[in-house]
Amino acid sequence: MDKERIKYARRFLKELSENTGVSGYERLIAPIIIREFQTSAEEIDTDLFGNIYAKKKGESGGHKIMLAAHMDEIGLMVKKIDPRGFIRFTTIGGVDQRTLLSQEVIIHGRKPIAGVIGSKPPHLAAENGEKAAKIDDMGIDVGLSFDEIKNIIQIGDIITVKRKAVDLLGDLIAGKSLDDRAGVVVMQICLQELQYLHHAHDVIAVTTTQEEVGLRGALTSAHALNPDLAIAIDVTHGSTPDTKGNVNIELGKGPTIALGPNIHPAVYERMTDAALDARLPYQVEPIAGMSGTDAWAIQVAQAGVPTGLLSLPLRYMHTSVETISLEDVVNAGLLLAHFIARLPEDLEGSLCY
Repeated sequence: MDKERIKYARRFLKELSENTGVSGYERLIAPIIIREFQTSAEEIDTDLFGNIYAKKKGESGGHKIMLAAHMDEIGLMVKKIDPRGFIRFTTIGGVDQRTLLSQEVIIHGRKPIAGVIGSKPPHLAAENGEKAAKIDDMGIDVGLSFDEIKNIIQIGDIITVKRKAVDLLGDLIAGKSLDDRAGVVVMQICLQELQYLHHAHDVIAVTTTQEEVGLRGALTSAHALNPDLAIAIDVTHGSTPDTKGNVNIELGKGPTIALGPNIHPAVYERMTDAALDARLPYQVEPIAGMSGTDAWAIQVAQAGVPTGLLSLPLRYMHTSVETISLEDVVNAGLLLAHFIARLPEDLEGSLCY
């Protein structure tokens, strides 16, 4: 285990996790990403959609390799302020309403306001707590009256869960929005490693926006770049005691390399070869249909892009206690770097079916 890289990944991922970047509002977290990527990339750029591009030039610069990890997170939005002072809300992205009750949250109004999500207690409910509360029956209590609230909070303000990242035993870390801030850390580790490796082609690491609401940033950035090859970095479901054999991906055994119709077969082969050559652990993840990641949007951009998918095993996806292995994060970054370094100058010829 590379202790220095693990230490760096922990620090950077914690900072990303504990900050805010709900889909469509990624500008709040963008300065942190730009600051960090400036230490490893030669050029930093952004676009009107909020995507961030970190470029590292290759020795020949003959082709463009796109890396993509989304920086947005799921969240909530204020839809109504109750006359009694309670905040009604809706969701942005795939929020599981079962995880919301009793959460501490921050409403990002004219100034940040702390609140708690509450509902009728089971003592007073007809079902006596036998059924999960619906989101329409929940409200956020901020401890203020309607008149006080309306001067600070407006309809449309975003809401995030208030959560500090937690170090678990070993190299595990738990927190919110590790999906897919961990992928952003992977790209940074890759760019750092490429400083010590020879690589022919230009590498553009893109932190994409609005993945959680429709892969939108990947679609626009891939169209703008029109890369010669692309790798999406995201998370995948890691096994837990209750998955009962339905999930076979394990934390701590390396990132997964996907294969299936969303994945170019030559990219899959070259990535597994790179892992074996560099003696880096990996797992194989067959995906028979749509991957549900940025890889899906990138693959069909313009005339089509040879695309791969590298995923990090993660437990409790789309909750505030997502759990991941930092060793998997570091190994994924190193695998990407060695994959890029092994690409031949004749990239098009090597990717032919």
